Amino acid sequence: MASNLIMLVFLIATCSIVFASDPSPLQDFCVADHSGPVLVNGFACKDAKLAQATDFFFSGLHLPGNTSNPVGSKVTPVNVAQIPGLNTLGISLARADFAPWGVNPPHTHPRATEILTVIEGTLEVGFVTSNPENRLITKVLQKGDVFVFPVNLVHYQRNVGTGNAVVIAALSSQNPGVITVANAVFGSKPAIANDLLAKSFQTDTKTIDWIQSKF
Repeated sequence: MASNLIMLVFLIATCSIVFASDPSPLQDFCVADHSGPVLVNGFACKDAKLAQATDFFFSGLHLPGNTSNPVGSKVTPVNVAQIPGLNTLGISLARADFAPWGVNPPHTHPRATEILTVIEGTLEVGFVTSNPENRLITKVLQKGDVFVFPVNLVHYQRNVGTGNAVVIAALSSQNPGVITVANAVFGSKPAIANDLLAKSFQTDTKTIDWIQSKF
């Protein structure tokens, strides 16, 4: 009886691990059909016989992004929207450019862990653990350094050098998604009630209205 119980627990644990990860592809590739009428979790495949080299190709990651904006940074994504051949493969890429003291504001990737390497410049990076600790784990990175942001945790980057900074990041999803905290909280449509936000942030509605006006 005890051995049967142990086996049952093992099977449940094994099934949990299997269902917690993306399924393995059942074919060589599944080029995304962005214009297809079928709605699935991801994208439907176009006929493999119609696949071309351009379905697996992107050009332009060598070009600097325009950082002339309020946050002083620009992210250039390379995911399934740019490379249809990434569909079902569970990986994507991004380049981020930073002006001096530019930031990539606190955000999360709901579907991906991120690993980042600094190509140029000096970057402060950090992520915050979940409640109730909310512990900030942060480090200053130099050219060639690598840092990991665990899936779905709030994280940020800031250029703390005197010149521009450039990073390349890999993400463990074809479509990692991004939720910028400030945009989500203060720029939602329709807006979150200002009295609710005032109570949440322990301030007054006038301050909330002013912040919401920025988004």
